[in-house]
Amino acid sequence: MAAPLRGFRLRRPGSAQKFGAAAGSLRGLLRKGCRLLQLPLAGSRLCLYEDGTELSEAFFRTLPPQTELVLLRPGESWPGCCGDVERFLAALCSRTDAVVEAARRLLEDERAPHRQRLLADLIHNLSGDSAAERRDEDGKWFEGLESRFKNKSSYMRYSCESRIRSYMKEVSNFISNVHPAARDAYKRILDLMSDKLRSVKYNGSYFDRTEEEAAMRLCTKEGWFSCQGPFDSDDCPCKHSINPYTNRESRILFSTWNLDHIAFFLEALVLSMHWEVIIQLCLSARFHSPQGANGVRNRNPSLTSRTLRRAMSLRSRHTALSVSSWEAMAVGSSGLWLCP
Repeated sequence: MAAPLRGFRLRRPGSAQKFGAAAGSLRGLLRKGCRLLQLPLAGSRLCLYEDGTELSEAFFRTLPPQTELVLLRPGESWPGCCGDVERFLAALCSRTDAVVEAARRLLEDERAPHRQRLLADLIHNLSGDSAAERRDEDGKWFEGLESRFKNKSSYMRYSCESRIRSYMKEVSNFISNVHPAARDAYKRILDLMSDKLRSVKYNGSYFDRTEEEAAMRLCTKEGWFSCQGPFDSDDCPCKHSINPYTNRESRILFSTWNLDHIAFFLEALVLSMHWEVIIQLCLSARFHSPQGANGVRNRNPSLTSRTLRRAMSLRSRHTALSVSSWEAMAVGSSGLWLCP
């Protein structure tokens, strides 16, 4: 008894056009597909659009109706729908203006909330001119900023310097909470840290994409910043990234990303370290998103295990800090991180 006919959707690799065909067997579907798409029957194969799995007669019988399949001629292969994603990404990069315009047209008639959000995010991330640097090239980016800023990189450098100055002010204001016996040592370390920061211009190069030395900036030459993950991870599982050079909205959003100085108070643990080691730990830059993988805002920065091990191995015989003074040196407030 012949198997009942079932409908399937056929397409060619790299083509968005689909054709319907019904058959009760793999051989029958392959024959119809080759005739429909004008391909030679000999050597042609059918595979799943989703992951590229090649069909056998037994596997074909398990497929539900309307499964999407790709018809391959001899010598062709199909890696799965990730190939379409790669082509889509290539189109985004090469035809940005056209993609944004098409997304805006779709958004006008779209009613599904999740699709509206996807289209709106796409438009936001592709709009703007990240390559523009001067005020006269991208005036909208500079809206709300002082007229003395003539290019994006100079403002971003100033923004980074301002952040680090504010961190130092916060640490300085903490001195009233330090045990009186440790205040002099605390003040000396603060002065040394301030001198170090002034000598490197408060590390303003961290945000400056025009900085020639890659190790002195936290972004790519195009201005992209990537999240380095929560304090107890080596990377960001969500792959957060942002380019504040793209448009005004991204610049403002970037101000909510935090710059973590990686300092941590260890209760009941006295670390004996040279002041330069303390400064190195407190001023080590790390970007992190204030929003975690589940949308929960991270508020507990600390040393990574790797940095902690290094700190323990670098104990100095010269300067011993009490628990009180180590706590005072902790810069672990919720305002010291960078991410979305």
